[in-house]
Amino acid sequence: MSPDWTALEQELQAWQDQGLTLPLWWRDDDAIEPTPQLDRLTSLSETLNLPVHLAVIPRDATPALASYIASSSQLIPVVHGWAHQNHAPQDEKKAEFGAHRPIEQALADAGRGLDALRDLLGDAVTPMFVPPWNRITDDITQGLARLGYTSLSTYKPRSTAEAAAYLAQINSHLDPIQWKGSRSLVPPQQLLDQVSRQLNSRRHGLADNAEPYGILTHHLVHDTAIWDFTEALIRRLLGGPATPWTHAQRTTP
Repeated sequence: MSPDWTALEQELQAWQDQGLTLPLWWRDDDAIEPTPQLDRLTSLSETLNLPVHLAVIPRDATPALASYIASSSQLIPVVHGWAHQNHAPQDEKKAEFGAHRPIEQALADAGRGLDALRDLLGDAVTPMFVPPWNRITDDITQGLARLGYTSLSTYKPRSTAEAAAYLAQINSHLDPIQWKGSRSLVPPQQLLDQVSRQLNSRRHGLADNAEPYGILTHHLVHDTAIWDFTEALIRRLLGGPATPWTHAQRTTP
């Protein structure tokens, strides 16, 4: 059964009728090397003309990935933790930068993540920190700016424009993967309803529309249904009222 786009279409039309603009950005996690899936991501980004902020795992990133990124104007590398290693106990949610080890150790890993990617990618690296599993403690967040980071990206609408002093919060808002079930596409009607609600909240001033609306993907685990839905949604958003956003457009908080 095909999903009903009517509610989202009506919400998008309301945005256009009111002269509103939706800043739209795309984050994709877990890159370490060139793969056919990365080829598909890059090709889709080119087709849609929406750059991808590619969250690269520093410990495992290869020189081949650096060459690949250098060959594409669509990929904006950002820092995805250090090793994507879980430090939480078995009965807790996974986290690399949670409250499960000394803060100094976690900050050291965050710092060497940025340093390692700068060594590999040079000036192409954007100083955005993306903690694996979108989890990070406030104590660690407070130390990111002094390591050279200018922004933090996790998941769900932000509550403040700054995660800490001199550190912008730029989150992702829609993840199409059903991680705890089929690991395929979340029921598409559920996703469309989520986008509609989120955009309605922004339009009525209940959520921060200065925060770019973030689509979160994981190219390595996509099936056809996830690819197809992601393309259809982004294409429709860019048809109005969304405009592409990249980290380079960010103003200092």
